[in-house]
Amino acid sequence: MSIAKDLIRKAEGRDALFGIIGLGYVGLPLAVELAKAGYTVLGYDVNQRVVDGLNAGRSHIKDVSDAELGEQVKAGRFSATTDPKRLKEPDAISICVPTPLSKFKDPDVSFIVAATEAVKAVLRRGQAIILESTTYPGTTREIMLPALEATGLKVGEDFFLAFSPERVDPGNPVYQTRNTPKVVGGITPACLEVAAALYQPAIDTLVPVSTTEAAELVKLLENTFRSVNIGLVNEMAIVCDKLGVNVWEVIDAAATKPFGFMKFTPGPGLGGHCIPIDPHYLAWKMRALNYKTRFIDLAGELNSEMPLFWVRKLADALNDRGKSVKGSKVLVIGVAYKKDIDDLRESPALDILRLLEERGADVSYHDPYVKEFTEDGHTRRSVPLTAETLRAADAAMIVTDHSSLDYGLIKREAKTVTDTRNALASRKV
Repeated sequence: MSIAKDLIRKAEGRDALFGIIGLGYVGLPLAVELAKAGYTVLGYDVNQRVVDGLNAGRSHIKDVSDAELGEQVKAGRFSATTDPKRLKEPDAISICVPTPLSKFKDPDVSFIVAATEAVKAVLRRGQAIILESTTYPGTTREIMLPALEATGLKVGEDFFLAFSPERVDPGNPVYQTRNTPKVVGGITPACLEVAAALYQPAIDTLVPVSTTEAAELVKLLENTFRSVNIGLVNEMAIVCDKLGVNVWEVIDAAATKPFGFMKFTPGPGLGGHCIPIDPHYLAWKMRALNYKTRFIDLAGELNSEMPLFWVRKLADALNDRGKSVKGSKVLVIGVAYKKDIDDLRESPALDILRLLEERGADVSYHDPYVKEFTEDGHTRRSVPLTAETLRAADAAMIVTDHSSLDYGLIKREAKTVTDTRNALASRKV
């Protein structure tokens, strides 16, 4: 029996040991879903505190409950380690590590390189390696493949290499790992066949594509599409502001068209690990090929300017009451990058806090999901959302529209509210 057929047989019988490198927002939900499907899963992470917690059944990810995790740990289907030598054990390894941008907005693939080197050090015949981290087209073939083939093993015969982009949407109550269709592309047809067979028990719908480059580009297209359309409605918000028209009224009316229009809404800027970052991966790759991605660059410029737009709106509201931003007490409501989660990655609220303080405001924040956070060595702590804190502030700004917030209280007690999410009007308070 060929190595590929043997791996497929192991997948069908759930006899394959599945490894996960990186146990964060992507890796841990995937690990639990694979364990639920009947696989034995070995998670690897460099953070000893995280690993110890997971082995004790404690989840550090909001989308994975302690009960879900504990059930798999108790059943012996999930365990975690910080020992990279154990990566020799799994038959399949999914790499789910961060891919941030450098300070120059260039891709930082150092975590992918480190994970690849860890796998390379123990790679054996009969293993399948699947990269899930979002990256630029060509990463799997140009970075991972040469490193792994340097072991003397041949891709598609001795080991199998594929790319399958993560599509995690933290806090989404409908779409999680299992019921979100999963794109898979392999270096060779055998690589695709093996990777698809390995994921099939844990994922409802698989979407095979012809190459790893196609799979890498799928994720970038998805989030570039969102970035460009959000950039468009953010510019429309500026246009409407100058015309004295309610942008949300215009968007809601346009959304009644049953074809040819998809509703996007403006806001304080882009947040999260994907939408603010992924388009830069594609733009960077195209610059290397002497092509300027004009839509991507313009959308990024528009979206990055929105925190300043809203700070100016707050300054106008204060000015209407005869006050300046300097010396005013400002309460920022919500700092997570979107509602009902605790994720601060790339949150526009961080820019808003900084811009307000640069203008001399005395800034505090309230967020029911983010009790405290540290940035640039400065720790901030959430203040209670009470009538007293609202009345004590000269202005409030709603940045993240968490469902649990008391919007009636905000409207009654705040002296002025700058609402970046249309939260008050949409809830009719």
